[in-house]
Amino acid sequence: MTEFSPPAGHCRIRVVDRFEALITTPFADGVNALCWVRDLPGDFASVAARIAEATWGANRRGGESDDGGDDGEGEGILGLDAEFLESLDLDAEGKTAVRVMLEDFRRLREQGLQPELNAIRAYPRDTEAESGEGGVRTDVYSWHADSATTEADTWLCTYSGACSEGLANEEARRVVDFPERRAALLREFGGEDAVDGEEFREFLNENCYDLHYLPLSGAAPYAFGVGHLWRIAVEYPGCPVPPCVHRAPETGPGDAPRLLLIS
Repeated sequence: MTEFSPPAGHCRIRVVDRFEALITTPFADGVNALCWVRDLPGDFASVAARIAEATWGANRRGGESDDGGDDGEGEGILGLDAEFLESLDLDAEGKTAVRVMLEDFRRLREQGLQPELNAIRAYPRDTEAESGEGGVRTDVYSWHADSATTEADTWLCTYSGACSEGLANEEARRVVDFPERRAALLREFGGEDAVDGEEFREFLNENCYDLHYLPLSGAAPYAFGVGHLWRIAVEYPGCPVPPCVHRAPETGPGDAPRLLLIS
C-alpha cells in the first residue's frame, strides 16, 4: 500500500477516516475529491500475478492475443467476479486480498451503485486523434472529467499496479478552450465557414471533446495511491463543484495487470 496526503496547497481534496464519511460528506466549497486512506491487508500483487497466469498467460502460451494480435501484449480488460477470484490458487495473504476486494464490491452494491472489479492490462487508445488536425484524445489516458445526465459520482480504488492520477482544476484547461484547438475542431465540424454556436457545442459534447483537458505550465499532478478508496465529482447539470480532473496510468508490456474497483 502507498501512503497518501493531499499535496500542499491543494484545496479540492478531503481525506476521511471511514466509509460512512466517504458516503455522506457532500461535495462543497470547491472540494471535488474525497479519499478514504487505508492500509489494506493482503497480497494483491500475488492476485494480479495469478490472474495474468490464468488468462493472458494462457493466451501467450497458445500463441493468441485477446486483441487480435499475435504477441499477447495488446489491450485487455478482464471483469472479475467472486467465483473466478475465489478459484485462484492463492496463499493466505492472497486470499485475504480477495476478501478485501469483494468486501469493497459489496459495500458499493449496498449503496445502490454498480461497481466493477477489473484486471486491466491496457485500455483502448484513441489513435485517430494523433493524426487528426484537432488532436483531441478521448481515451482514459488523457486528462479528463467524467460526466452524467443526473447526479452521480465516480468511485475507484487501485489495489495493485499503477494508480490513477489527479490534477487540480486550477492547473488544467479544457482542450476545447485553447483557441487553436477549438478552431481546428470547428473546421472538422463544418468546414471553413462553420459557426461556433449551439450545434457546434453539441458536436463537442457528443464526441466528449469538452471533457478532456491539458495541464497548464507548472502543473503538479498527484497520485491517487494504492489501496485508498476515492469518491470524485463528475460533471452533471447542477453539480455544486467542478468535476475532478484525472487520468488512468500507463502500463508497459509485461506488467502485471492493474487491479481496479470502479463505479
